[in-house]
Amino acid sequence: MRTTVNRELSEETSEQLKKGKIPRSREKAYQRLLDRIEKEILTHDVIVNNRFTRWFKDGAFDREDLRHFLVQFSVFSNLFIEAQLHKVINAPTLEAMHASKEILMNELGVVFRKPGAKGAASKEVDAELVGTEGTVDGGTFRFPAAHFEWLLRMISHVDLTFNEVGKRRHGTPSTLFFCDELSRLYGSEDPSVGLGASFAVENWAAAGFWKELIQGLETYKKREKSKMPIAFFTWHDRVEDQHAAHTWTELEEDYFSTEVDEDKFIRAGREILDGVKAFWDGLHEARLQRDGVRKTG
Repeated sequence: MRTTVNRELSEETSEQLKKGKIPRSREKAYQRLLDRIEKEILTHDVIVNNRFTRWFKDGAFDREDLRHFLVQFSVFSNLFIEAQLHKVINAPTLEAMHASKEILMNELGVVFRKPGAKGAASKEVDAELVGTEGTVDGGTFRFPAAHFEWLLRMISHVDLTFNEVGKRRHGTPSTLFFCDELSRLYGSEDPSVGLGASFAVENWAAAGFWKELIQGLETYKKREKSKMPIAFFTWHDRVEDQHAAHTWTELEEDYFSTEVDEDKFIRAGREILDGVKAFWDGLHEARLQRDGVRKTG
């Protein structure tokens, strides 16, 4: 799994360069940043070599493996709300604050509404039916539309309850390290740090791990004849497929509209990916330990 660098500038930026509104030195600096992104961000192990999701996609895991994975993922999903709130509070511009609020409110249960569409929002709240595009502005809040509640409907099929998932007390040290790094870096008040962390997270999310998880879950469901809904994962996969194309455009817009400290950007990107890797490595090591117990027991 790996994403590639998009070096083609938008028409708007190209036009500003032609008119001299953006100096050529700034364009050269941006290209140097892209070089560093290619060498220092996109080659990170968690993007190109995620051992856990590579194993998970075969669907050979058992119920115990699945339960542990879902508990840890529920902690990440729930605590992500903290990081996103920090991102809202520390947004460098009103436009950035609005963009961060879109994500936060959708996570909490405000359904996206396409501009111009009739009605406030669809009455459907199942993740398979809820749209992935539009805005929360004018949308409708529904408790069952909260992403965490999609997970709750899923985990009920492996006999997990609300009080067994989603809280810090349920997280392993590696999971909590990742969540805390999200708040520290992704939600940073330093624009260069927040931008670098956001960019790195988006490239991780767009690199295909959702598809590997879905493949494994579908195989498990077929083998176990389970009716467990996996819409939480398929919905997020659809969102990332759409957002992948915008990631580079957003980087370009942010770079040419604000002052970006290149070193802080790269360092934050590397550090947040180290946190992501810690999460997946923790899951990988835990499943190896369970395999060892079963083999020697």
